Amino acid sequence: MVTVNVSIELPRSVFSALRQDPNTFVREMRLAAAVKWYEMSIVSQSKAAEIAGISRSEFITALGRFSVSPFQYSADEISTESMDA
Repeated sequence: MVTVNVSIELPRSVFSALRQDPNTFVREMRLAAAVKWYEMSIVSQSKAAEIAGISRSEFITALGRFSVSPFQYSADEISTESMDA
């Protein structure tokens, strides 16, 4: 896999405010971005897991921590789709 290194500058106080070291912060930031993009239907579960750097099953578990449904369709959409079939 080819990777790209992305660098951002943050005030040191951010890490103490969040009670996280820089490595933990970066992992959490990747996960939070992946969850949000999944929630917005921008990426699939597998792509979001890749962005977060975790397995798909770990990502699905993490969705619960963020109160995000693992399903990208609402109950109404599923009902409508099954009625059209």
